[in-house]
Amino acid sequence: MTPYLQVEQLTKSFGDHILFRNIDFGIAEGERIGLIAKNGSGKTTLLNILAGKENYDEGCITFRNGISIGYLEQSPHYPAELTVLEACFFHANEVVEVIKAYEGCMATEDHTGLDEILARMEQLQAWDYERKAKQILSQLKISQYHQPIRELSGGQLKRVALANVLITKPDLLILDEPTNHLDLEMIEWLEGYLEKENLSLLMVTHDRFFLDRVCNRIIEIDQKQLYSYKGNYAYYIEKRQERIDAQSIEVERANNLYRTELEWMRRMPQARGHKARYREEAFYELEKVAKRQVHNEQIKLDVKSTYIGNKIFEATEVSKRFGERIILQDFSYIFSRYEKMGIVGDNGTGKSTFIKLLLGILSPDSGQIDIGETVRFGYYSQEGLQFDEGMKVIDVITEIAEIIELGNGKRLTASQFLQHFLFSPETQHNYVAKLSGGERRRLYLCTVLMRNPNFLVLDEPTNDLDIVTLQILEEYLQQFQGCVIVVSHDRYFMDKVVDHLLVFQGQGDIRNFPGNYSQYRVWKEAKEVAINKNKEEKEKTQKVRLNEVRKLTYKEKQELGRLWEEITCLEEEKKEIEEALCGGCVDAEAITQKSKRLSTITEEIDEKTLRWLELSEIEDK
Repeated sequence: MTPYLQVEQLTKSFGDHILFRNIDFGIAEGERIGLIAKNGSGKTTLLNILAGKENYDEGCITFRNGISIGYLEQSPHYPAELTVLEACFFHANEVVEVIKAYEGCMATEDHTGLDEILARMEQLQAWDYERKAKQILSQLKISQYHQPIRELSGGQLKRVALANVLITKPDLLILDEPTNHLDLEMIEWLEGYLEKENLSLLMVTHDRFFLDRVCNRIIEIDQKQLYSYKGNYAYYIEKRQERIDAQSIEVERANNLYRTELEWMRRMPQARGHKARYREEAFYELEKVAKRQVHNEQIKLDVKSTYIGNKIFEATEVSKRFGERIILQDFSYIFSRYEKMGIVGDNGTGKSTFIKLLLGILSPDSGQIDIGETVRFGYYSQEGLQFDEGMKVIDVITEIAEIIELGNGKRLTASQFLQHFLFSPETQHNYVAKLSGGERRRLYLCTVLMRNPNFLVLDEPTNDLDIVTLQILEEYLQQFQGCVIVVSHDRYFMDKVVDHLLVFQGQGDIRNFPGNYSQYRVWKEAKEVAINKNKEEKEKTQKVRLNEVRKLTYKEKQELGRLWEEITCLEEEKKEIEEALCGGCVDAEAITQKSKRLSTITEEIDEKTLRWLELSEIEDK
């Protein structure tokens, strides 16, 4: 395979904190690589370094000459005055640059260099750039092309940036959390797009279904070192555990030998001069192995929920709408004890509004919502991720409680509680401002769970959380002795946690599906196949009936004769233009005009020929 990128002995640190040290890896043509690491290990920093947006301490990064690179940032930024379509032309790339060169050349009197620019336009297929931009934007549910960027939500902005980076079809695509803010339909579309396009890929994502279906190699940053696995996510999970088991055995053996060697090293000082130098050096190397931490940390969310009674939540004939947009229409539901519900649906169908109605943040237009007296909500929301940047991590927790009661007489201090969430004693005294996005979400999760809720409402809890945290959160929710509602686009997470789904289909159409997301998807695809099959059979029957009695009208007969004359004239004009363009005797301005006319003629010929064939087929019967 052709090498696209080679990274050698790369080291990056912030002050005394080392993110990774002397890591080596390469990316070859056709490789689709997923980058995995716990929050704060430098995933986004590494991508920024490769994209040239951040410096590094030591090492060497080499790209193959001539390859094009596209980079989707985790939090993209555009000038507020741009429109959606203008944003697709904002970031510099080869296609945009040649379009700008063409526009600049056409603005001059003599059109100097136009021939070369036109050749580049054809080579890069730049004439279709705007059409391709609109096509991808529409597939990502962005249809207001002239809407100002400043009016977009964070999710819409991320989708515009994703369209921007996909349009040019770069040789190497670098994506930082591409599935954040995408609904399930768009995530599956993106999966299909990346699978069929001939490009190389390096991405960071917490979406394990996405990793499994798209990637053919996984690299992991663990304890400042990098490990590589040639396979998808399922293969990585298997081989990673084998590595951890082998490391555990190695450390255990080293510890046994270390105790023996330590006793030898502590003998009488006067005997030190007679010690073999090689044995002393071997001891210090052995000490490094013995003190190595096998990185298999887990968040042990051993927090007991408070008692929850039989009456949980009852909705009776609840309706809610915003103008013409219907969220709920006469919705009734009784929540049962220990129920774990997943909520899925396209963006804008009312999932978050439904949760706010349940929690009393919004009021229904009609109907009644009755909450049981013993219910204690724990609400994890996108809006709740707000901290005082000047506070320390430990202060955020102690502000809620100094001691956390676990039940059965057990208790934890705030510091011990944080350690269960992978906040080391050193990290606990860091300021919130220094935390990564994933670390902030982990801290926010702490503040929600430590209050001992018995009804958890989690709105997009998986965004920006590392996979280790997600795995332990899944295990916690499976054992949670209370009720759970999860709104998430993470299919893997939903499969592990929920026992049934509420499917929001828009305009108040809500369906209850008795199963997890994978089961729902299989059922939905089977239903769509059956509907399409019935539709095809119906159309085929109608077509047969029509063909049996279909005859050309008088006007259609006239149209048939006229079409052939028009097609013949257009073919002659097309031939004349092609001969003129190949003759090299026309100036630059004429070339541009004739090229545009040639494109129009070709479309007219195709359209008229199709109509002529349709009428001819009827005439022959």
